[in-house]
Amino acid sequence: MILRALCFPITLCGALSLAATAADLKVGMIGLDTSHTVEYTRRLNDTNDKGFIPGAHVVVAFKGGSRDIPASWDRVEGFTKTLQGKYGVKIVDSIDALLQEADVVMIENVDGRPHLEEALPVIKAHKPLFVDKPLAGSLRDALEIYRQARANGVPIFSGSSLRFYPNLQAMKAADTGQLKGAFSCGPCALEPHHPDLFWYGIHPSEALYTVMGPGCESVVCTAAADMHVVTGVWKDGKVGTLCGLHKDAAPYRMTVFGSKKVLDEQLDGDYTPFLREVVKFFQTGVAPVPPTETLEIYAFMEAADESKRQGGCPVKISDVISKNGGE
Repeated sequence: MILRALCFPITLCGALSLAATAADLKVGMIGLDTSHTVEYTRRLNDTNDKGFIPGAHVVVAFKGGSRDIPASWDRVEGFTKTLQGKYGVKIVDSIDALLQEADVVMIENVDGRPHLEEALPVIKAHKPLFVDKPLAGSLRDALEIYRQARANGVPIFSGSSLRFYPNLQAMKAADTGQLKGAFSCGPCALEPHHPDLFWYGIHPSEALYTVMGPGCESVVCTAAADMHVVTGVWKDGKVGTLCGLHKDAAPYRMTVFGSKKVLDEQLDGDYTPFLREVVKFFQTGVAPVPPTETLEIYAFMEAADESKRQGGCPVKISDVISKNGGE
C-alpha cells in the first residue's frame, strides 16, 4: 500500500538544503491567511518572547489567500502587515521568488486546496517542507504531496499542534495497562470546500491518533446538525471514537481506556511544543510523525465522509486509499 511505501529516509539532496548549523535556518512562509503565521513568526523571530524558539527565523513570505473563503480573504492583508511591519518579513510576489531566499518552507494557507500546487515547486527545489493543517483539500492531493516528496527525496512534515500538548503526551506515556481504546472530543467547524473533518476536525482526529497510533481498518460516521461521531476499529480490536462539535462549547478532551485504568482530561497547551518539533524537523530532516501515520489520519477523516455519504455504513480505510489513488 502507498502508506507503507511512503516511509522514507532523508536523502542527500534533502540534507543539502539544510543551512549551516551555526546559523538560523531562513524560513519562507506561503499563505498568510491564518493566525498561525503570526503565532509562529513571533516565536521564531522575537528573542524576547517567552515562547522563543531558536534555530529558525522567518525572513520571507508569499501572502496568497482564497477569495471564496472569508476566513482566508478577510484576514490575509492584516496578517501580512503584521509580519512585514512588526517582524521585518519580506513579502514577495511569487513562490519562485520566495524559494530564492529560504532554506526551508512552511505552507500555511488555511485553505488546503492550493497546497499541492504550492508544494510542487518547493519539492522541486529540494527545500524541507512543513505543511500546516489541513495537509490538503482532499485525500488524493494529500497522497500526491507525500508521493512527490518521496520521489524527490524531500523531507516533509504535517500535523496538528494538539499532538504535542504536554498533558496529551503525558496521557500517551502513562501506564494504563493494555490500551483498549480512546475517545477524543473537540471543535469541528465545517467549511463547504473541504471534507467535513479536514477543516477543523483534524485537531481532535490527530489527538486520537496520538494515543491510538496507526492501524485503523474501518470507520463508521454518524453526522447530525451539530455533531459528528466517528468510530474506528483498529486491526488489533481497539476502538477509537471522535466526537466533533460544530459549534457552542467544544473543549478538546481525551479519554484513554486501558486494562489498568481510565484517564480523562481536558487538553491544554499552545503552539510552542509543536513549533519546537517543526524546527527540529527542519534541522534534522526527520519528521516526528511517520508519513504513514499522517496519511492514515487523512484517510480516517475521508472514510468518515464516505460513511456519511453512505448513510452511516462501515467504510474500509484501504478502500478509501485505493479510491483516491493509493496502492
